[in-house]
Amino acid sequence: MPSPSRPRSGRRAGPAAFLAAAAAAAGLVLAGLPATVSHAADQESCRPDGLFKTPGVDVPYCSVYDSAGREKMGADHQRRVIGYFTGWRTGRDGRPAYLAKDIPWDKITHINYAFAHVDSGNRLSVGNDGADNPATGMTWPGVAGAEMDPELPYQGHFNLLNKFKKQHPEVKTLISVGGWAETGGHFDENGDRVDSGGFYSMATNADGSVNEAGIDTFADSAVDFIRKYGFNGVDIDYEYPTTMKDAGNPLDRSIANGRRAGLVEGYGVLMKTLREKLDRAGAADGKHYMLTVAAPSSGYLLRGMETFQVQKYLDYVNIMSYDLHGAWNEYVGPNASLFDDGKDAELAAAGVYTTSQYGGTGYLNTDWAYHYFRGSMPAGRINIGLPYYTRGFKNVTGGTDGLWGRAPSTECPAGSGLTKCGDGATGIDNLWHDLDTDGKESPAGSNPMWHAKNLEKGVVGDYITDYGFPADTRLTGTYARKYDSTLVAPWLWNAERKVFLSTEDEQSVNTKADYVVDRGIGGTMVWELAGDYDWNAATGQYEPGSTLTTAMYEKFKSAAPYGATRTTVDLPTEALDIDVAFGQFPLGDSNYPISPKLTVTNNTRTTLPGGTEFRFDYGTSAPANAKDQSGWGTSAIRSDHTGDNVGGLKGDFHRVSLKLPSWQSLAPGASVDLDFVYYLPVSTPSNWTVTFGGKTYALEGDLARGTTVVDPGSGTPDPTPTPTPTPTGTGGPGQCADPAWDAGEAYGGGSTVSHGGHAWKAKWWTRGEEPGTTGEWGVWQDLGAC
Repeated sequence: MPSPSRPRSGRRAGPAAFLAAAAAAAGLVLAGLPATVSHAADQESCRPDGLFKTPGVDVPYCSVYDSAGREKMGADHQRRVIGYFTGWRTGRDGRPAYLAKDIPWDKITHINYAFAHVDSGNRLSVGNDGADNPATGMTWPGVAGAEMDPELPYQGHFNLLNKFKKQHPEVKTLISVGGWAETGGHFDENGDRVDSGGFYSMATNADGSVNEAGIDTFADSAVDFIRKYGFNGVDIDYEYPTTMKDAGNPLDRSIANGRRAGLVEGYGVLMKTLREKLDRAGAADGKHYMLTVAAPSSGYLLRGMETFQVQKYLDYVNIMSYDLHGAWNEYVGPNASLFDDGKDAELAAAGVYTTSQYGGTGYLNTDWAYHYFRGSMPAGRINIGLPYYTRGFKNVTGGTDGLWGRAPSTECPAGSGLTKCGDGATGIDNLWHDLDTDGKESPAGSNPMWHAKNLEKGVVGDYITDYGFPADTRLTGTYARKYDSTLVAPWLWNAERKVFLSTEDEQSVNTKADYVVDRGIGGTMVWELAGDYDWNAATGQYEPGSTLTTAMYEKFKSAAPYGATRTTVDLPTEALDIDVAFGQFPLGDSNYPISPKLTVTNNTRTTLPGGTEFRFDYGTSAPANAKDQSGWGTSAIRSDHTGDNVGGLKGDFHRVSLKLPSWQSLAPGASVDLDFVYYLPVSTPSNWTVTFGGKTYALEGDLARGTTVVDPGSGTPDPTPTPTPTPTGTGGPGQCADPAWDAGEAYGGGSTVSHGGHAWKAKWWTRGEEPGTTGEWGVWQDLGAC
């Protein structure tokens, strides 16, 4: 897969963090209210579809989820609004503070505290206790709303978060660990970075093997930490356990690059261990503790994360669907577009639109990232990320009002490891800048949205002196708001200064919220709450507020419940213990095309005969051209999307069939490998079935709700007849009440017709496909004779 200058996903993540590349974060939640643990069967009814359950543990899922496996967040919160709350906006540096009292508690569902880190002893930590520790020791005397809760044994942000949670008990809090600056190290009390290795060395040894002792220590400390400080769970913001060389913070490369071959495995063991220890703690405490991750959205980074096998351990994933373009390279584009427009200059330069195997699929947008994860998870276990900050460039040439132009530079931030980069905006256009390793401003065009709105309005805010600008500062040129409805991306363009600032505002946020509602997505995550805005008529300027968060709340409060199931078709309720696993991936930079081995292991007591058919779904983030090179005849038998993805992918899955060769059987306990090939990243294929002896089964490893694991025994099982439902609206035998199928008519999903003496239901939009000819996995579902 061509590498478009290694698209990154970076964000501001703490003191001295600098621009070089990716970042972001994800948010999650936990059940804050204790619940009585009921019978295990009752708890299983609340387990989210596809979520791993620790064997032998009665996990109290019903403390967080309802009987459909959906999260309980309050009557006016049908979808999540997860906000990152950072520990460093304390006001102690003379700049505006953002404290727990400033959070719009009634508009959100979850708060992720950023950041804790992995200390030198592999424990979860926020540093040593003391009066200057923002998390546990700092106080704000005289600040209304920031009075400490005297009933708690600690102070700081943690005290205030728990104080307000008492008033808003349905809001859940999560401790987020890592971030761009503290994935491979941490900062000491003096603000100096300690290159301890962080996640990289805690989970993976120098030789690439799994560091089981380090993982156990960390997971035990995580359980102790959330119990001590009242958090509902743990959010892992590991940037990044990918095999792509040099990915992540350049300061971490000396530790990370030598471990690349083992990072994905270590990540998987870390997440499984956390899931198991949180489940055991939750069973003891009577409440389900949640686990989530911040996941990259760039196809480049995900290419080196195999099939993101950790998804089954997560309550949900928060996609860092921002920082898709920025000054780590010269290509001027939106920070967080919803869709591709087929014109992305970075992708075009890498040949993505012209490489036939890609099918014209642009992979630097939110919709692509959502469909990547949708391939392995229910829509409701996915949240898309939105930025409350800008990215931008100066000295832009070409493009349309700067969009898809160029801004090359060779003056890159110290410590970035870059010799060529983008010409990032600076000064008044870079209010929230970081410092590079030489202590100089990192050019990035990074601003809170309240400052960007003032630039748009031509207002010089009264806060600029707090950021080192003279009180008589004047703006040069006009910051004209531009908007691309195909991308769903606003930006500011200063034609006089050739400055491009990618923004987010009510129009884009409302459109993204509609996207979430329409597709049954779980909700949104924002980095970071302190960037939101309100207009203050008294001062004549925009200031920190909650306009964007409120817009999402209003969209979500009366929405339909989110999508709680992974499959879009009915699957068998009986499942077999046949393991299917993708592995032996070449290292990322050598992994094009993506060519793992698929290993099938028969754990039943029955020999699988030649001709046994396997079917599975994979996400439309990749074209429907997956194949094998081992004679299994892999081919797509159904595709929910074809063609390019301009304006969005139209469906979720490609359905694939492959068969054990006729001359080959698979005995109990035996395994077989086949060589697999595909061309854009996909997450773990799902919705598996296996058919032999005239009967079709699901697979245990899908962890689907409502399935029972069986063993067909030593002989070939007789087919079990499937009851034929009475078609809705039929008038009984011999009568078809539904309208006759018309080859020229278009039918939407859920439409019913009659044809050939049967009633049929369309699973998705269709035209010209004759009922009875599309097969079990085709568009028409047979409702039986009428």
